[in-house]
Amino acid sequence: MSHRSDLAIVIPTLDRPGLLARALEHLDRQRGEAVGRFEVVIARDAASTRPPSPLGPHPYPVRSVDAERPGASAARNAGLRATEARLVLFLGDDAFATGELVSAHLNAHDRHPEAEAGVLGLVRWPRWPPPTAFMRWLDRGIQFDYSPLVPGAVAPWWHFYTANASVKRELVERVDGFDEQCFPFMYEDLDLAARMSDHGFRLHYEPAALARHVHRQGITQWREGRVQLIAAAERRFCARHPQALPYFHDLFLAAREHPPARGRGARLAPLVPQRTPWLGPRVWASFDMCSRQALAGPFLEAWDAAETQVPT
Repeated sequence: MSHRSDLAIVIPTLDRPGLLARALEHLDRQRGEAVGRFEVVIARDAASTRPPSPLGPHPYPVRSVDAERPGASAARNAGLRATEARLVLFLGDDAFATGELVSAHLNAHDRHPEAEAGVLGLVRWPRWPPPTAFMRWLDRGIQFDYSPLVPGAVAPWWHFYTANASVKRELVERVDGFDEQCFPFMYEDLDLAARMSDHGFRLHYEPAALARHVHRQGITQWREGRVQLIAAAERRFCARHPQALPYFHDLFLAAREHPPARGRGARLAPLVPQRTPWLGPRVWASFDMCSRQALAGPFLEAWDAAETQVPT
């Protein structure tokens, strides 16, 4: 490996200069094996309406590139083309790296140097302000699901979360990168992982590569926009990859067919930890059903309306 270009961190961003500046500040604090071995490429979404922000001085090379079309896929592809680094770490502009994140990715790749090996880092909410009950619910298989994964073991490819995951550039290029047309945003990471899996992709889970996801979210935001995007993307994804089960469709369909939740869990979940003996599992089972039923209607309506034809 060369001194400067062992790893390139590609960060797609869309009009969030404050978050991006803080994400870069956290990368300033990298320790251990990371020092002097990585560069950063800021990939500006083509939908940006603000001029580029000054990147400021940093203890690593950093530059900005502009995507040619809107969407996270095009931004990541632009970042990928802008670097010659053998390893590429995809990081969100709202994912704040802890001090060992880059070293953990590099060390894992040193242990698994084959082109087909990737590394999945861990994403957690910030400790403060504490996450809401809804945000903690998102970690139960909705936005992320790390609970079934074993540190150091191979994770299924559908856990390829580009908020914090690294791959060999060679393998990404072998499958022509992210699909900018069919999956500009939502399911773009799973589509890439599915295509890489046809070439032997193995995703090694490394929780020491920890990032804090600084993104407050609520059920209204999901009900009034996000689930519609997920529904359309999942339907296209299942059309392209018929071996994949329609995870969210089945989840929300089962919730719609379940008797209406009474909502007691929604009131108690902010007060009762999930691990509380006896009470915790009952409260959170109720909260889970309340949340799924609240999102089921808009998701299933968007699913029924979604386009199923996906160009090959």
